[in-house]
Amino acid sequence: MSRKRYPSDVSDEEWLFVAPYLTLMREDAPQREYALRDVFDGLRWIVRAGAAWRMMPGDLPPWEVVYQQTQRWLAAGVFEAIVQDLRVLLRLAEGRRAQPSAAIFDSRTLQSSPESGGRAGYDGAKRRKGSKVHVAVDTLGHLLALHVTPADEQDRAQMTELAQAVQQATQQNVELAYVDAGYTGERARQDAQAQGIHLEVVKLPQVRKGFVLLPRRWVVERSFGWVARFRRLARDYERLPQTLAGLHFLAFAILLLSRFVNLMSQCA
Repeated sequence: MSRKRYPSDVSDEEWLFVAPYLTLMREDAPQREYALRDVFDGLRWIVRAGAAWRMMPGDLPPWEVVYQQTQRWLAAGVFEAIVQDLRVLLRLAEGRRAQPSAAIFDSRTLQSSPESGGRAGYDGAKRRKGSKVHVAVDTLGHLLALHVTPADEQDRAQMTELAQAVQQATQQNVELAYVDAGYTGERARQDAQAQGIHLEVVKLPQVRKGFVLLPRRWVVERSFGWVARFRRLARDYERLPQTLAGLHFLAFAILLLSRFVNLMSQCA
C-alpha cells in the first residue's frame, strides 16, 4: 500500500547501501508484517522530528514495531558498522588514509527529561542536569566513538574508555588527540598514553574578544552542530543510555550516507 513520503525517508540509492546492514532476517520471513524499509523510515522520522514513539504517523508501521526493531539494530551494532564503513569510504574519497592518525575529543551535555532523569547528573559548568555524551571524531568530523555518562562525570575520567573505543574503531591507528582544558591533568595524559595516544590541549587565547575559532577544536563543534539537526537528540529523552548512544550513531549514519550518495552521483 502506498503511503505519504516524508523528507526524512531513505532514498533509493541510500537504501541500496544500508539494506544489507539492516536485514537481520529474510525480508520474506513469515513473522515480518511490515516492509523493512518502512520500519527504517519510521525510525528516521522519529530521530529527525523528535517526536515521542507513540506519535508515529499512522501511515508508517506501528510505533512498537519500529521501537522493537530499533532495539534489535542497536543490540547488533548495525549503525556503528554503517558509520565505520562510510567513514572509511569518505576518507578515501578525500584522498586520506582509510584510518585516521589524529582525533578530536569533546563532550556535549544534554538536558534530562522525565524518562532519563533517574540517571542524570548535574553539570556545574553548563548549569544543567542531564547526560553527557563523550565523543571522538576524526579531523573531517566523522564519528569514531562515543559513550554516555551522567553529566556530573568529568571528561578527563572518561579517557581510558573513549581512547580504547577509538583505537578499536581505527585498528590502533590514532596517535594524537586534540582536546580542551577539560582533559588536562596527569591522569588523563597517562590514560591516553596507555592507549598509544598523545594528548594536545588546545587552549583559549588569554586575551580575546568575542568568538574565537580554535584550531582543530572547531571540527568537533561542527559535528555537534550536525547532530543538533536531529531533534530527538536535542535533549536526553531515552530511558537507557545505550539507546541515546545508538541514536547518535544513527544520526551520523544518516549524515554520512547522504554525503556518500551525493558524492557517488557527482562521480557518475
